[in-house]
Amino acid sequence: TAVPASVLALAVGLRTLNCFLVQTSFVPDEYWQSLEVAHRMFFMILNVLNYGYLTWEWANSLRGYSYPLIFASIYKALQLLAKDDVQLLVWVPRLAQAVLAAFADVKLYSLVQHLENAETAKCVFFCQLCSWFTWYSCTRTLTNTMETILTIFALSYYPIKGSKMGNSWKYLALVALAIVIRPTAVIPWMPLVFSHFLQEQRKADLILQNCIPVGLVTVGTSLIIDRVFFGEWVLVQLNFLKFNVLQNLGTFYGSHPWHWYFTQGLPVILGTHLPFFIHGCVLAPKRYHIFLTAVIWTVVVYSTLTHKEFRFIYPVLPFCVFFCGYSLEHLKAWKKSAASFLLLSNLIPALYTGLIHQRGTLDVMSHIQQLCNNSDQSQPFVFIMMPCHSTPLYSHVHCPLKMRFLQCPPDLTGNESYIDEADLFYSNPLGWLDKEFYNDTLLPSHLILFNVLEQEISSFLASRGYEKTATIFHTHVPQGRVGSHIYIYRRETEMNH
Repeated sequence: TAVPASVLALAVGLRTLNCFLVQTSFVPDEYWQSLEVAHRMFFMILNVLNYGYLTWEWANSLRGYSYPLIFASIYKALQLLAKDDVQLLVWVPRLAQAVLAAFADVKLYSLVQHLENAETAKCVFFCQLCSWFTWYSCTRTLTNTMETILTIFALSYYPIKGSKMGNSWKYLALVALAIVIRPTAVIPWMPLVFSHFLQEQRKADLILQNCIPVGLVTVGTSLIIDRVFFGEWVLVQLNFLKFNVLQNLGTFYGSHPWHWYFTQGLPVILGTHLPFFIHGCVLAPKRYHIFLTAVIWTVVVYSTLTHKEFRFIYPVLPFCVFFCGYSLEHLKAWKKSAASFLLLSNLIPALYTGLIHQRGTLDVMSHIQQLCNNSDQSQPFVFIMMPCHSTPLYSHVHCPLKMRFLQCPPDLTGNESYIDEADLFYSNPLGWLDKEFYNDTLLPSHLILFNVLEQEISSFLASRGYEKTATIFHTHVPQGRVGSHIYIYRRETEMNH
């Protein structure tokens, strides 16, 4: 049975709108592991001035170039069309992600329509479209987003009992692609692949004709792409797992209690879908237990790692949405009121997190961008004095502006007394600035900082002739080094010191 055209139109229309209604920043990886890398690759492809910045993960080959290559290709296409202006470089990758997300929504609909019926498919589709966290994340250029989209695609070909659409080759290829892009994709798929293996009659064929060829082709392609851009043979997926799982160095970025995903992670990303999810799990027939197993297994595995984030469990959200839709369909008399409740209760967090919360670090980039076409002779130099990777960099500026920010790579040498640049700076901002810019000729022309830092360095700003030129709203819930507003200071060069 084909998917109605109206479903496709609704998904594409809504995700396009979704893309433009998300103007906030979520996590640095959204730019630093995709767009920044792509921007640098794009200039490598052009053999132009090699400007761009790669974080420590790339210096240590923990990430692969396969995902950023998608965006580098988009940049290249825009450049060939003579349309590589900064607004398009920012929005076109996001639009591409949004269209993929729309296709994933439609795939989810067709899967449920095939497994159940059109009514249940509509309910699941509805729950997917009004999930606030999906709205917040699905158009972002995050590897987690791509992992989630590929997981839905793979699921639509997964040979679940009673499914006629099962196609081992297709689903395994999509899973392999997800693993190449983000090695942790292997976690939710472990129980699913294992279950498939157990119920498969021709086990040897499955391994020899599907698993091995698919694995060789995807890993081979990934190896070649990384060979081209790293300049040497490297298996990044292995390095990634070694670093994050075996050495558990992710703790450098914060640690959480073991139960965090159960008490905060899952409840937050599910939001008001939570009661429907629980109800759906109770109701759903036995053959769908494998989906629930995948959710529980993933959350348990991630719970063993000390560094935890909401986005890590985003790939199991579509499984959860399946149960929510199943529940909604069985509410019969209450269905309309339940649907209205879901829609309204998700609308507010979706719009608030998409349009208001943490938007300053992106808004500030358009101010920096204006320095590209600066007419006076002096070369602008922007120093971003914020927690590291707070803002994107060249992918949102697209000109060889001199920029600097506080660095914070983890120590990979095992030095006990290691302190990164950002921590050194925050331990004594005034002393750090005086030491770093001991000579006035070294001073940045523009400083970008959160309002919480202003008081501490006010004497430096005054004595070096800086004046505040802009105030940008960032968040209603400032925490620690992150303030509610961002200030831009500009140095008056005419002043005689």
